[in-house]
Order: sequence, then C-alpha cells, then structure tokens
Amino acid sequence: MSGSNIISFNEALNIVNQKVNAVVYPEHPQGLYVPVQYILSLKSKKVRPVLTILAHNLYKEDVSEAVSPALAWEIFHNFTLMHDDLMDKAEVRRGQPVVHKLWGENTAILSGDAMLILSYQYMADCPPAHLKSLLDLFSKTAMDICAGQQYDMDFEKRTDVSVDEYINMIRLKTAVLLGAALKTGAIIGGAPASDAEKLYDFGVNTGLAFQIKDDLLDVYGNPDIFGKQTGGDILCNKKTFLLINALNLASGDDEKLLLKQITEECTDAQTKIKIVTDIYNRLNVKEIAEKEMDGFYQKALTSLDAVQVENNKKTILLNFAGELMNRES
Repeated sequence: MSGSNIISFNEALNIVNQKVNAVVYPEHPQGLYVPVQYILSLKSKKVRPVLTILAHNLYKEDVSEAVSPALAWEIFHNFTLMHDDLMDKAEVRRGQPVVHKLWGENTAILSGDAMLILSYQYMADCPPAHLKSLLDLFSKTAMDICAGQQYDMDFEKRTDVSVDEYINMIRLKTAVLLGAALKTGAIIGGAPASDAEKLYDFGVNTGLAFQIKDDLLDVYGNPDIFGKQTGGDILCNKKTFLLINALNLASGDDEKLLLKQITEECTDAQTKIKIVTDIYNRLNVKEIAEKEMDGFYQKALTSLDAVQVENNKKTILLNFAGELMNRES
C-alpha cells in the first residue's frame, strides 16, 4: 500500500457517517426504532468504528469489508450508553435529552435491546471466513462490558476499592471496546494473529489512559474547554482513580474529612468540590494519576510499535493516541 492510499481519521469518519445515515429501519413500530435513529444521529467522534476501519487499512486498501462490522461497534456502543443513561438517571447525552427522558424508561430498555440485536446483525455482515472469530470476539467484549458496569455499580457502595480493582473495572467497561474494534479491523484485513493481538493491546492500554485522563479532567480541566462544570465526579462520589488513591492514602484529619464528604449528604456543592480537591492536592494524587496514565500510554506505544507494518501506516493511530493524552475536553 502506498502512502497515498492510507485513509485519514476524517476519511474513515466520513465512511462511518455515510453508513450510519444509510441504515434502513423498519417502518413499524416507530416507537421501537425512532429512539435508535435519534441516539445514532447525535453528533459524536465515532472513535470505535473509525478504529476498526483504520486497523483494516493497515493491511488492505479497500476497507469496504470492514464497514458493516465497524458500524456494529458504533451501534453496540450507543446501546450501552442508552442503558447507562437510564441506570445513572442522566438527563443529557451529547448536549441533547437522553432517550428515557424523551420516550420513557421502558422504551429506553427495549430500543436498547433492539440495538444490541442490530449490532450483531451488522457484525455478521463480514467475510464468512471470519464470522466465528468475530462473533466470539464480539460476544466476549459485550460480556466484559457488562461485568465492568456491574463492578462500577458495586463500587458505589464501597469505600475500600483498590487501585487494581478500579483498573480492572475501567479495562472491562471502557478499554476492551477500543481493543476489540481495532482487532476486528485487523482480523478482516488478514493481519497475522500476533498483529491483531498487539493492536488489541494498543487499544486497551490507550483506553485505560483515556479513562484516567477523563478522571483528571473532571477535577482539573478548564470548564470553558471541558464543556461542563468540573467536579461532577466529586459531587456524585464516583469512584475515580483520584478518589480511590486519596482514600487509600489519606490518614488523620484528611481521612476523616474525606470520608465525611463521601458519606454525608452534600449541602454546598462548591464547598465539597474545594474540600475534596484540596485533599487531592495535599496527597499528590494528580501526579500519581498522571504517572499511571503515562504508563499505560507508553505500553500502548510499545504494542503499536510491535505491529509488523510500515511505520508510516501507523502514524494515524500514533497521532490518535497522542491526541487523547493531550486533550482538554
């Protein structure tokens, strides 16, 4: 493949958007399919299907065989968001009302179920030789994500979550989906098994670094750039990398104050955010998180470097990882 035939991130995104816009839904019952159309129409970066196409493009110029499986990951991802919003009692997604606020909780459950089925249909629209391996990967990833969500819910009731438990949770809930999207493209592209695994590892480690960056931005991000008020995780006592490290490291007055903030009802949001952030600063958890994030980022780069294709073909994935680490929103 010559350099001129390497697809850019935006070119892959355009392919995905065209595929999303071309989805034909049954006319009836509209109550089932309109919410699906709605959530898929919301503006997003569509990172997962784009990664599928970019990974496939490492091995083949014609990416058409990877487009339907790429869309499967986008539909599946949005299915998880629809159900997550319902479980979290969220009101807004991508700046717009969530499905259960517009159509009700029962519709959000049922339309989400329909999206899961639809995602399997699109994944099955792959070269027959790869059908079993892709469906196995898809099913394992889906089960991993369910496990990650359950761990996340379990952690809400605990104050003794370890760092290792947290890393495993975000690996399952967030990171494996990036890895699976990349591995899907590699498999369809005819990549050697070792390359497919290295791309999976690249995706997982990038995903882990991404989530820790997300935890950092929620506390230390610029609200004007971040797009929302910082401190949201603190207000809802979410077990983030920062909070878990603070709980493990705090002692004396800091420990008592931190436990008080996460166990008692909040009466002043800004005061709570300041108290917890000050504790984070005293315990240097920001620096600990940045070091952990960089560690996963370096692992991701090592995995990508080991993929046996020309370096110029990997530049887009390399830049993608770097942009995630340096993002401010």
